[in-house]
Amino acid sequence: MYAEVNVVSLVDLMMLLMVIFMITAPIMQGGVDLTLPKADARPVESKGGMVISVTRDGKVFIDETSMTFTEFKSSFKSYAKNVGKDGVYIRGDGQASYGNVLRVLAIVKNAGVTNVALMAEPEEQPR
Repeated sequence: MYAEVNVVSLVDLMMLLMVIFMITAPIMQGGVDLTLPKADARPVESKGGMVISVTRDGKVFIDETSMTFTEFKSSFKSYAKNVGKDGVYIRGDGQASYGNVLRVLAIVKNAGVTNVALMAEPEEQPR
């Protein structure tokens, strides 16, 4: 009369969920693949603010949305309305043109955003 039921222990279920999380967490980081320049500066962690990336070939990304420099220049003011107190984090590839990064910074500043940080990798300290 009764059907046989296989019972999965909660520990097994928790272990399975933990393995799934460990596999998918690095994939979910997303972002634009850049090689940031190294600098001896105080580390800054992006806390949820808008991230603007400049690639070595001159493309600009707002978070993960790709656009040309011209598209970025014409549309950033509308994006700037969504910048909260966390501000804007600019990530420029180490091989990107200094001029391109500077032009992006000028557009951000001209849109009225005052909380801007430039991202870099920490320099390796000699032992």
